[in-house]
Amino acid sequence: MKLISSFFVFLVRFYQLAISPLFPPSCRYTPTCSQYMLEAIRLHGPFRGGWMGLKRMSRCHPWGGHGYDPVPKKKEADISSSC
Repeated sequence: MKLISSFFVFLVRFYQLAISPLFPPSCRYTPTCSQYMLEAIRLHGPFRGGWMGLKRMSRCHPWGGHGYDPVPKKKEADISSSC
């Protein structure tokens, strides 16, 4: 699972460092979608966190929302089931 998380984190970091600087800043949310994806993967794992990041990116359009949108914390049930 750690290897999969590392791979996804690598992909997002590559985007942040190599691709994102080529385009003007246009994020509607704080944190940015790529930073949200990193935080979600680190907190919820590669699959759930990746899904949360993809859902967030799908909301990022001119008619979508804007403002502060943090990664939700793990629920108590999620924490106890992971042990």
